[in-house]
Amino acid sequence: MPNSLLDAGSGRARGGAMAPDPRDLSLRHTTPPSLEDIVALAETALDALPEALREMVRGTAIIVEEIPDDEILADLGLESAWELTGLYRGVPLTQKSVLDVPREPDTVLLFREPILLEWIETGEDLFRLVRNVLIHEIGHHFGLSDEDIERLERD
Repeated sequence: MPNSLLDAGSGRARGGAMAPDPRDLSLRHTTPPSLEDIVALAETALDALPEALREMVRGTAIIVEEIPDDEILADLGLESAWELTGLYRGVPLTQKSVLDVPREPDTVLLFREPILLEWIETGEDLFRLVRNVLIHEIGHHFGLSDEDIERLERD
């Protein structure tokens, strides 16, 4: 069950509340960053995308959950929930047709605990990490493979 849900590019959590400004988040947390903190970072990352890209992901749900569930792990052939920081679910734009019958909305899932584990292990800035995971999953929305995305990250 999703814990936090945003409409990509809207700047608002479902229900109309504005996401908190992640610039207000201290780099020295006394408790681990919450789901709401990760949502705020993701929303800031979305807002920083060029307008043309934001338009292309508008309507994509951004969901932050604690960890991937057993069904997701089984579908991907993963043994550990700690291996997966994000996931795109949907039909990539390269495979969509105006004749398609609408199904579930395209969704980007971010997994808080694996993101926090990577944050701790790497020392990467948390905003940069959330942004990179989000952009990676948006890349799948555009039909890019993991290899394509890695190649773009290297270039």
